[in-house]
Amino acid sequence: MTERRDIPFARPWITDEDRAAVARVLGGHILTHGPEGKAFEDEFARSLGPGAHCVSVSSCMAALHLASLAFGLGPGDEVILPAMTHVAAAHAVEWVGATPVFVDCDLRTGNVTAGALEGAITPRTKALSLVHYAGIPCDMHPIVALAERHGLRVIEDAAIALGARIDGTHVGLIGDIGCFSFYPVKHITTGEGGMVASRHPEIAERIGRIRAFGVDRTHAERSTPGLYDVPVLGLNYRMSEMQAALGRSQLTRLDRILTVRANNFARLAGHLSRVRGVRVVDTDAPTRSNSHYVLTVVVEDAGIERNELIRKLNADGVGTSIYYPQPVPRMAFYREKYGYDGARFPNAAFISDRSIALPIGPHIGRDELDYVAERFERAVAA
Repeated sequence: MTERRDIPFARPWITDEDRAAVARVLGGHILTHGPEGKAFEDEFARSLGPGAHCVSVSSCMAALHLASLAFGLGPGDEVILPAMTHVAAAHAVEWVGATPVFVDCDLRTGNVTAGALEGAITPRTKALSLVHYAGIPCDMHPIVALAERHGLRVIEDAAIALGARIDGTHVGLIGDIGCFSFYPVKHITTGEGGMVASRHPEIAERIGRIRAFGVDRTHAERSTPGLYDVPVLGLNYRMSEMQAALGRSQLTRLDRILTVRANNFARLAGHLSRVRGVRVVDTDAPTRSNSHYVLTVVVEDAGIERNELIRKLNADGVGTSIYYPQPVPRMAFYREKYGYDGARFPNAAFISDRSIALPIGPHIGRDELDYVAERFERAVAA
């Protein structure tokens, strides 16, 4: 048996070039409202593909909140969301006073489907807010067609889906707004931070105003320094120049990061395909490419409880996580406010209660992946 190792679930990949990029900003005198932020937005837009308009923000939660604000969502409006998502998507709806309406996910992919969304539409529905579960793209074309038939906006939570595409188009550019995260262990990081992307320039411009107090002109647009007006209610959701510089440096390695993650996913998935009673969650269509943020295993009939399997893996030094720990409507705030009917979300509950996220980031080599698989097989067989 291989000697015990310590393999963290995730770890930010920070290089000397990253540190130098941040140091260059700190060596100057512009720490916000500067050229790094604009350059990061432009470079990120180019990485997504033609037609992308991007606005850097302080977090993906900020991006989701700004999406709700940009669409004028508020009291009396309903937004349909998957029960299987990060709680930030629901919080963004709550904070504008609208009502989240949850639907179940597909058991194979963890993603919401057009059919599930359509069954929840009412005259009060104003938007669909969906997540690309574990970086696996939703089947977006029927979802967008559904939204167009009903006059609804579509928000894509692409927090862990950087690099995922559908028929060559990057997720986040298929609906009306895409929201990305640069949390420390995401594909690329700015420490904390996020990005709003849209194929609609007028939406990106509106969000750019709201994220900076609602002022009507940027520093560069002011003919008289310090003189501006505030035509709309705004917030301070800006990204600093240091964060943007780090993001720009990280972005230069994105292709390499995606390749490493895809190779790691394939190697670990190949090993785990031999384990009875577990299933690797992956894309179910060749036209929809996974971002390979994590490898999610659903423990279906392996003769061991999920939590016991996690304890064994952790004892062997294998870091794990869960995406997502509970269906959002089962979490205390939403359960107490709206009630919870488990019969409405059986697939989300099944995945939440039986899944394990395993590490496949660039901090892991082939030997570590083989070790993870060995200890996984051993834990199940014991």
